[in-house]
Amino acid sequence: MSAVEDKLAEMGLVLPTPPTPIANFVPWRRSGRTVYLAGQVCEWNGSVPYVGKLGREFTVEQGQQAARLCALNLLACLKLACEGDLGRVQRCLRVGGFVNCEPEFEFVPMVVNGASDLFAALWGEDCGRHARTAIGVASLPRRAAVEVDAIFETD
Repeated sequence: MSAVEDKLAEMGLVLPTPPTPIANFVPWRRSGRTVYLAGQVCEWNGSVPYVGKLGREFTVEQGQQAARLCALNLLACLKLACEGDLGRVQRCLRVGGFVNCEPEFEFVPMVVNGASDLFAALWGEDCGRHARTAIGVASLPRRAAVEVDAIFETD
């Protein structure tokens, strides 16, 4: 196991089974040292526990947990892209977060922190912090509350 997976275990977290795409795309694509990860919704091994909208069905804190699930799904796909070794990851470059929310919901960036905080905890302030976009949307696949995509640099 890599140091990243050791940190996950210390946090009481495990990686899920990498999700199967529900449309015509692949979960990841590598170009040189850069791995582009397709957006992952807040599912856990095939089930979506957070279905609905932030500001209606879910609080900011619940949204952060949903974003953390997205991040775990991203890490499961990243592990595949790294041939099973998350130790190859050098840094997180960018995160994109999409929050299914009511039009007046103003805490979209705080929800996406659920993913960003996990990456910072795993790779530290220098390599885990990243550029980011956080957008409130009217709908997401499977009516999920949150979807996150990411770009990582590897060795």
